[in-house]
Amino acid sequence: MDEDRLNMAIRKFLKEVGVTSQREIEELVRAGKTGDKLKLRMTLTAEGTDLEHVVETEIDVK
Repeated sequence: MDEDRLNMAIRKFLKEVGVTSQREIEELVRAGKTGDKLKLRMTLTAEGTDLEHVVETEIDVK
């Protein structure tokens, strides 16, 4: 396994997730489809494994 290639592939995936997720959240807020607070949850899974990593937060959108 090439550690550098693995690291780069993971970083590329996380960057895509971060950028696209931010756009989706911003569109949701701009459309007025939220209240004053927005509870967010991101679940990471890997097909064929038992990986399930959940990150949750609440943000103020007023």
